[in-house]
Amino acid sequence: MRLGVVLYPDFELLDAYGPLEMFGCIGPELDILVIGEQAGPAKSSAGPQTLAEYNFDTAPQLDLLLLPGGVGTIAELENEHLLNFLRTRCPTHSINMSVCSGSALFAKAGLLDGLKATSNKMFFSLATSQSDKVQWEEAARWVDAGQYVTSSGVSAGTDMSLAVISRLFGPDKAEEVARFTEYQWHTDADTDPFVQYLNQAPPLPG
Repeated sequence: MRLGVVLYPDFELLDAYGPLEMFGCIGPELDILVIGEQAGPAKSSAGPQTLAEYNFDTAPQLDLLLLPGGVGTIAELENEHLLNFLRTRCPTHSINMSVCSGSALFAKAGLLDGLKATSNKMFFSLATSQSDKVQWEEAARWVDAGQYVTSSGVSAGTDMSLAVISRLFGPDKAEEVARFTEYQWHTDADTDPFVQYLNQAPPLPG
């Protein structure tokens, strides 16, 4: 099984690396690839860079896709190369996952039409403004709509990833990963303590 994480400038570090830590514990059953619009370093919003091994044209076929959010989402909403990559590739994957504002990109690409989805609570309107054809769930840690699984802000992606691991590899494996990483897994997708901060975003840096 092959998981590809799609990175772009100013992606959120934990959006990507929280889930990748969980999936990385699966072992040889799962290969993890890093994809960017161009192969090479992708700088996160916090500064550290991650090397994209593949670009959109050279990326191999995937089973799973992970799309982080971050302040870079705003610029990427106008990136037709990225949106077309998602439109072309996501329907061929078993599961596509987004963290935080990554669901805004799925929505802009038209991939969430008719489905339930969620996003970062403080910046919720960023996602909802991309499509009125999505059944946006305000109070949700993550939403599993089958082929598309979307999570709330930043740390929620780690909870979502364990839920997907449970679906693919069984609940015992998900619990084993949570214990190994000493992570306190929030297993109830409907318990969302951050919905109280809906659209109460602080000013973005810069």
